[in-house]
Amino acid sequence: MTTNNSDILIIGAGMAGLSCARLLTQKGLKVCVLDKGRGPGGRMAARRAEIAGETVSFDHGAQYFTARDAGFRRVVAYWEEQGVVARWLAAGEDAWIGVPGMNGPIRAMGLETDVRWSTRALALSRSKEGWNVNTGEESFTAEHVLVAVPAEQAAELLSDVAPKLATYPAAVRSEPCWAVMAVFAEKLDIDADGLRTPEAAITWAARNSAKPGRTGKECWVLHASPDRSREIIDLSKEEAGTVLLADFFEQIGVVPREPIHMAAHRWLFAMPVSLKGEPAYFDAELGIGIAGDYLHSPRVEGAFLSGRALAELVLAARS
Repeated sequence: MTTNNSDILIIGAGMAGLSCARLLTQKGLKVCVLDKGRGPGGRMAARRAEIAGETVSFDHGAQYFTARDAGFRRVVAYWEEQGVVARWLAAGEDAWIGVPGMNGPIRAMGLETDVRWSTRALALSRSKEGWNVNTGEESFTAEHVLVAVPAEQAAELLSDVAPKLATYPAAVRSEPCWAVMAVFAEKLDIDADGLRTPEAAITWAARNSAKPGRTGKECWVLHASPDRSREIIDLSKEEAGTVLLADFFEQIGVVPREPIHMAAHRWLFAMPVSLKGEPAYFDAELGIGIAGDYLHSPRVEGAFLSGRALAELVLAARS
C-alpha cells in the first residue's frame, strides 16, 4: 500500500475543506485534500446530461450564494475576475452563481492545492508518525488531520479517535431534500426564472438554463421542502421525480408538460441546523479539527468562513 505524507490532511473537498486548504497552502504548508466524489462540487455540484446531442448541466445542489463578510467578498471578486462566478439577479441583487456550473469556484480552488478525488477516507488512526487515513488502496499520513464533511459523516469518522470533538457534529440534524432536474421541449409559461415558496411542497424552482454560462433550452431544477422530502424519502429516483414534478405544476397553476429528460437526486444532508458555538474547532493536543457550514451557518459563505477559521486555529497552534 502506497503511503503519502504531508503536513496537513483535509477530508472533504467542498467549500469548507478547500477554503481551509487555500489559506494553509498560502502559508507554505504541504496540504493534501481527500474527497470521495469523482469531481468538485459537494453540495455545490453540477450534474451533466446529454440531451439531443447537447451537453446540459444542472445545479442540483446549492442554487446561488451571497457574500456579506468582507474577506469573502474579496475572494468572490477574485473569482469574478477569473470568470468562475457571476451575478444572478433573478435570485436577488447580492446573488452569485458559479460558472459554468455552481461548482466553478470549487473547481478553481481545487486547482490551487493537491486534491485526490474518488478517495474515500475509511478510517482514522494515530501513531507516532502522526495521523493515518486509510482509503483501502492508499495510506495518507500527516501531522494534523482536518475533517470538513457533513456533520453526520464527521460524527461517524471521529467517534472512536476524537470522541469529544465528535460531540459537535453528533448534535447536528440535517434536513433532507429531493432535487428534480427536468428539460422541456418548449418554454414553460412562467415569467420568473426563480420561484421561492418556503411553505409549499416545492420550496424552490429555477429555470437553470437562464443562469449565466448555462446551455440548454428549457431546463428546470426543483427543490422539495424538508417535510415533502421526508414523506417520499424512500421512493425511487424515478418515482420521486414524477411526484415532485406533479407537485410543481399543481403549485404554480400551469398545465403539466411531459419533460424530454428528467432525473432526481436525494440529498440526505441538504440543510444542517447549525450549532450556536465556534465557527470551527481544533484540538491542538490531538492535532485534529473540524469545519463545516453546520458550525457557522448553513450557507456557502458559512462553509467558507468555517474553513478559514479552522486554518487560522491550525496556524496559531503551529506558531
